[in-house]
Amino acid sequence: MKFALSTLSTTVMTITLIGTAASTAASANENDIRAQNEVTPVAVTQIIDADTPINIQNVDKLGRVETVTTNTEIDKAEHRKSLTTLIDPITHKSVDNSYPLTVSSLLSLEQAQNILLQVSPKIAANQAAIAASEYQTDALKTIDHPLVFARVSANAYNLDADIDLSTLKNGIVNDINSNVDNIIPPIPDLPNFGELVGERIPDNYELKRSGSTTGAGIGVVWPIYTAGRTTALTGVSNARTQEAVADSILDTNELYNTLIERYFKAQLAIIAAYLRDDAYDTLQQTDHMAQRLFEEGFISRVDRLEAQSALADAKSESVNANNDARLAMMALQRLLRTEYRIKPSTPLFVSSRPLPDVTYFQDLALTNHPGLQKVAAKRAQAQQLHALSDTGYKPTVMLYGYGQVEKDPSWVAGISASWKLWGGLDKTASLASSNAKIRQADLSEIEVSDNLLLLVEKNWHDVNNAQSRYQALQSNVELAAEVLRLRQLGLQEGLNTPIEVVQAQTQSLKARTEQAQAANSYVQSLAALMQSCGTPLAFNAYLNAADIRLPTLYEK
Repeated sequence: MKFALSTLSTTVMTITLIGTAASTAASANENDIRAQNEVTPVAVTQIIDADTPINIQNVDKLGRVETVTTNTEIDKAEHRKSLTTLIDPITHKSVDNSYPLTVSSLLSLEQAQNILLQVSPKIAANQAAIAASEYQTDALKTIDHPLVFARVSANAYNLDADIDLSTLKNGIVNDINSNVDNIIPPIPDLPNFGELVGERIPDNYELKRSGSTTGAGIGVVWPIYTAGRTTALTGVSNARTQEAVADSILDTNELYNTLIERYFKAQLAIIAAYLRDDAYDTLQQTDHMAQRLFEEGFISRVDRLEAQSALADAKSESVNANNDARLAMMALQRLLRTEYRIKPSTPLFVSSRPLPDVTYFQDLALTNHPGLQKVAAKRAQAQQLHALSDTGYKPTVMLYGYGQVEKDPSWVAGISASWKLWGGLDKTASLASSNAKIRQADLSEIEVSDNLLLLVEKNWHDVNNAQSRYQALQSNVELAAEVLRLRQLGLQEGLNTPIEVVQAQTQSLKARTEQAQAANSYVQSLAALMQSCGTPLAFNAYLNAADIRLPTLYEK
């Protein structure tokens, strides 16, 4: 089960999975191993997996993707056009909008780099974060455009109320009587006008009404002057997008470095397994010779037992080395998210050519490292926040209008301006805060630059030290191989004991292993140097130009 996470555009992220299963087979003592000194490429005992059809894209030195078309890819082209829901092979979670991706179990480093870009959840998650930030910026760009809205209402009502009129009635009666007394002199048998009016007013009134109303209207609000607030908000959002891009580049560079670390650690583990198997084969021959010499009386029983003990140790070390190789390949497998182990086809390497001067790499770091890009994005955010704070007491001017859509329509239109007179955020404190953030970004840039320069110099020296170490160990390898050859001949002639052959074999194994470790140190230091320069894919150029290559362990 394989899966890929892919980007369909600069702002749209599509998670992709594949559900192609491949069985893993690790055979014991079924394949012979040959050294790189021979012309024929070699295979590794006990860690060979079944191959799957190839459908790969290469990444060139500049990071561009170049498609390598195979029959398998053509066969699956139609299937890739339709997106579907597939299952992640690790978490077993379903992911929508997926397409199948075929990954060969035999991969060069450049092919693995390209596949990593497609299958890494972290890269896909970062692309989603960038897309979200870009969409947010796009949304803010229209914040000062005219806002046109429509309002439609439909209401139904039912009013049922019992209104108490006694207080109102008493007040009216009293007012009438007092006014009549003031206007008309007292006349006998004159009717009480207040009571006459009061009799016509009930003490309460039951009100019942029901019906419906409708209404519609169109309005517009247009902020024609915002004192730069809209521009500042858009600038902040855009700077956050730049920060998300810088974070994505940092994570991608880190993943490239992790891939190189696991890829060549797997190669080193495979070489160690090969050397242990080779030592075991040699000690088997020594053990057989010791048995013959013991039977013929040329060596003592102690010498015979020492040869047997050395053979048993060699067998145990061979098993352990093969298990370590499987584990290293599994770590690479997890990174590339396949259900079968990946077989690295790019060998460990060392270049005998000297590196350019350290200042060359330091200049690269100051130009390309995403850490400095992130600091620049932080500074841009602080500057835009400063501009936003500076608009605190400037007015906001808006045009507005609203009209009713009726038989006899009514409308209103006008212009308004508003100022903040007091309250809200303190402008002076806001400006001081943004100025402090700008200063923080400036000082952070100095600190990051200093740390980068020091890191580049350290990695540059590590590469040179590993290169020197590898070259120095070459004489040890040659010496140990010649001593082993002479000891084996001496054993056949009765001049040397089996333990002397075992010791020579141990020294030869040690010298060859140390040299392979030095090559791996060179590769890892070079990868760290390229990452610290912000140009991780430049590692491929040094790989292709290397003039010393360790055994090619796999071929198709």
